[in-house]
Amino acid sequence: MYRREALGCALAVGTAGLLPACSRSDDGAQRSATDIAELEATRIAGIIRPTTSAGVVAALKAWQGAICIAGARFSMGGQTREPDALQFDLAGMNGLVRLDPAARVARVQAGMRWRELQALLDPHDLAVKVMQSYSNFSVGGSVSVNCHGRYIGQGAIAGTVRAAQLATADGRLVELSRDREPALFGAVLGGYGGLGIITEVELDLAENTRIGRHVEAMPLAAYPDWFQANVLDREDVVMHNADLMPPDFDSPLAITWSRTDAALTDARRLIPQGMDYTREQNLIWSATELPGGDVVRQRYMTRRLLEEPRVIMRNCEASLDVASIEPRTRKISTYLLQEYFIPMQAFNSFAARMRTILTTSGAHVVNVSIRHAKADTTSLMRWADRDMFCFVLYHKQRSWQDARAAGWTRALIDAALDHGGRYYLPYRLHATRKQFDRAYPQAKRFAAIKQQVDPANRFRNLLWDRYLPLA
Repeated sequence: MYRREALGCALAVGTAGLLPACSRSDDGAQRSATDIAELEATRIAGIIRPTTSAGVVAALKAWQGAICIAGARFSMGGQTREPDALQFDLAGMNGLVRLDPAARVARVQAGMRWRELQALLDPHDLAVKVMQSYSNFSVGGSVSVNCHGRYIGQGAIAGTVRAAQLATADGRLVELSRDREPALFGAVLGGYGGLGIITEVELDLAENTRIGRHVEAMPLAAYPDWFQANVLDREDVVMHNADLMPPDFDSPLAITWSRTDAALTDARRLIPQGMDYTREQNLIWSATELPGGDVVRQRYMTRRLLEEPRVIMRNCEASLDVASIEPRTRKISTYLLQEYFIPMQAFNSFAARMRTILTTSGAHVVNVSIRHAKADTTSLMRWADRDMFCFVLYHKQRSWQDARAAGWTRALIDAALDHGGRYYLPYRLHATRKQFDRAYPQAKRFAAIKQQVDPANRFRNLLWDRYLPLA
């Protein structure tokens, strides 16, 4: 690329100080990219940081090579990276495009994080309708992985997305919705950046209500019936999950947040940003590293939930900071996620097999959080083709033990598939190609759509390099 073209590209996206990101990858400007897990890095051609949709388009036209896309970088298996690709870092695209409080609709740039959006919504007593349990993720990244949360009566975020703006490989901005190019719209939701760059997202919102916490322990086998009777069809329930703890994973602690008129026990509207979570991080380290860690967990974590009354605003609970469960350092160990989606009727059978795998494999699982999701009727690469229980594993591993984790991960994937379920794609790429094909047969349709909108396969990442059946 000529230098004047590189300069034009940089000026167009507001990043004139990052000329190497628009230069050829053989000019010594290569960079290294990683993600939250920090298990490995990928050499990329450069990084460019656009601030507008027009800037994204200008950069796409100026750079003719491979492209990968990054936001908050919480995906853990190379979904934001590709060797020798130009990485579009969307963190600077964090503006509010439009907010209609009466209609409960917000349109934002894709790089905005949930915590930034919550600060704009809270003065209007509005809340995000579906998001993860923590507020650090970007909106565009959440849509790209088709995330879900703890919200009862909801499912994947795809069900709350009204529209999305996509920058395509040929430099067009395309508006997508259920009425405008619905096939491409459904493929982009949960498309992991394989079809273009999501630049704007329009979302349905919810009311910011007062919620109270109820916690109850029970035997694992009793949980499905208890959930059906006490959570699923109750209109006052807003959020719910059940936590399974090591070493036996047999006594779920069911945590339910319901609308209430009771007095607030915490008057904060939102969790402040930048808090010190040293105590929380030390507790997790003690529970996972020291002899008697199970006693630490029971005394300082589980008992606190059972005994401490809590009534807060929905936005306060939804603005949790992931730093509170992060390790103090990743030099020796890292924390990772996995997730398995299981049809409701298969809960007990899968849970029994999961427990056997976890207790015999040496997996260092911190906890398993069980959620519920309604069937997804919007996205193509859906992980919930029916109502599902979602088993979220938060585990710890030494930085050099990834191959060991791959073995028990594949065993869990087989268990999910054998029960008619699926596994989630934002995490480590341990699944075999056969497992991926079995879990996501609709990938063939996704590949056909990609051939139409990105025939040169410009939008790349390690996930799609490994699994996508391109011709």
